[in-house]
Formats: sequence, C-alpha cells, structure tokens
Amino acid sequence: MKVPYVEDNPTPGGFRTPSEDDLGRMIRDTVESWKPRRGPDWSDVLIRLANSGPPPWLLYTAASAALIVILVAAYLVGSALQIGALGPQSVPSDIHH
Repeated sequence: MKVPYVEDNPTPGGFRTPSEDDLGRMIRDTVESWKPRRGPDWSDVLIRLANSGPPPWLLYTAASAALIVILVAAYLVGSALQIGALGPQSVPSDIHH
C-alpha cells in the first residue's frame, strides 16, 4: 500500500493540523450546541426500515420455501428414527384362538 509523503514541517499555504486545545474546543462547542429532538421519530424509522428490506413477495416466498424444507426434513428424520406416529404401531398380541 502506498502512502503519500508527509513532511514534518508545515509549508506555507498548506493544511494546518489543529492543536489539541483547538480540537477540544471544537468538540466541546459541537457537543454543547447539540439539542435533542423531542422523542424518537418512529414513523420515519419504520418507513426507512420498510424501504430498506427485500420486497414482501420475496420474503414470503423464501419463508414458505424454508418452512416446507423444515417440514419435509422433520418427516424424513421422524420416519427414519421411527419417532411418534411415524413409527411402527404396536398391535395387541393377546388374542386367543
């Protein structure tokens, strides 16, 4: 990565780095001049969230596909492990001839 050469001595007309006092004063002035708004702007937040995500049809399609995959996987696992109603049912063997 190339880094531009920076001199130790500032040249006339160049950018001056603010001193720590100047920097502290600028931060203090900015913090003191900030005024909070009156509570959160929920309508604006909800509108931004609605506009930032995927379209609803894509979200519902993906959720439906995921649900189908989960159900099919659960059925296959339950069948393989003979769990619950998917397993073999016991038949009473005390029937006499």
